[in-house]
Amino acid sequence: MSDSSLNQRHFRTFNVIDDFNREALGIDIAVCLLAGRISRYLDKLAEYLGYPPKIQVDNELEFN
Repeated sequence: MSDSSLNQRHFRTFNVIDDFNREALGIDIAVCLLAGRISRYLDKLAEYLGYPPKIQVDNELEFN
């Protein structure tokens, strides 16, 4: 997601949501969210919460 502050400075948020109970597991906020930062954030989140036993994707045909 992206938004801007009152002084028109733009920022982005990376939201990790549990689809089952709609709980926000983590939110990272930055002016620029690069792939390396996202990867490090997900690793840190997995250290804290543990890895999920299963991951569900929307487009299964792409992963065959």
